[in-house]
Amino acid sequence: MLRQNRRVEKPVVSIMKDIQEENSLKKALDLLPMEDIIKAGDRVVITPNWVKDKDPSTGTVVGPVTLRSLIRYIKNFNPSKIIIATGSGGDPTSKVISSVGYDKVIEKENVEFIDLNYGPYMQLNLGHEYIPQTEINELIENMDVLISFTQLKHHEEATMSAGIKNIALGWPPAEIHGFPKKKLGIHEDLHGFIAAICGKIPIDLTIVSADKAMIGTGPSSGKAVGSQGLIIAGTDPVAVDTVSARLLGFLPQAVYYLYKLYKDGVGEAKLENMELKGIALEEAEKMFSLSAYNQEIVIDKGKIKDIHGNQ
Repeated sequence: MLRQNRRVEKPVVSIMKDIQEENSLKKALDLLPMEDIIKAGDRVVITPNWVKDKDPSTGTVVGPVTLRSLIRYIKNFNPSKIIIATGSGGDPTSKVISSVGYDKVIEKENVEFIDLNYGPYMQLNLGHEYIPQTEINELIENMDVLISFTQLKHHEEATMSAGIKNIALGWPPAEIHGFPKKKLGIHEDLHGFIAAICGKIPIDLTIVSADKAMIGTGPSSGKAVGSQGLIIAGTDPVAVDTVSARLLGFLPQAVYYLYKLYKDGVGEAKLENMELKGIALEEAEKMFSLSAYNQEIVIDKGKIKDIHGNQ
């Protein structure tokens, strides 16, 4: 049976910075109500961003060391199973796994892996203009907690790629939609598709790393940005992606699918309605902009800017 709601509806977002990305991850998660997100006996699914066979230093895919740290952190809550599940759109998932070294993490941590590019399938009704429904791995009916773990990127069509897009493009199977996933019409209305699929798949924990982010042309050929150890995590994917978008200079309406999900009531995009923890957002914006552009570019200087900005 499909889950209808996130484990924690309250929009809690933590921002942390440490020299090591894995240490920052732990500190960010410690600020969240993790005992309400993951319970003993849960089947926990982690969907990492494995879009293409490129080194994590390029900002294209998540780091295997931090993925291992996330798995070990989750084990503290005694889940019945941890499953790594995603479907690469740029290269066969198996190639990404072996090339980057995720296979060693999966083996050493004794977790299961499912390639979402293949079945067995069930049908997910979306109500999208071009793709009213899609085949999707039946794992969607057999999980208790879904975690999106990705890095922050500019994206040439989606404006930005963060926690929400990671699920929306990681779950549809390439066996059906093609490599890349454009054969059946996803990219005819990419923003609408992202909103449609993420309105159907609740994300319980969203983790966005800016430790190795990407600016310029994403999702795999832009400029890598090293904001050492900067992590954003939270209970509400719309809230986490809204905060993440600030680092790229975007208010919610600049990312159409993000604003649509907010208007549809899927999540929160007003920062004043979020519980923000950890370092100040203004400090995070300074860190990222200095790394990316060698100057401070801060949206929320002195105070949190309104959802519609100055104009």
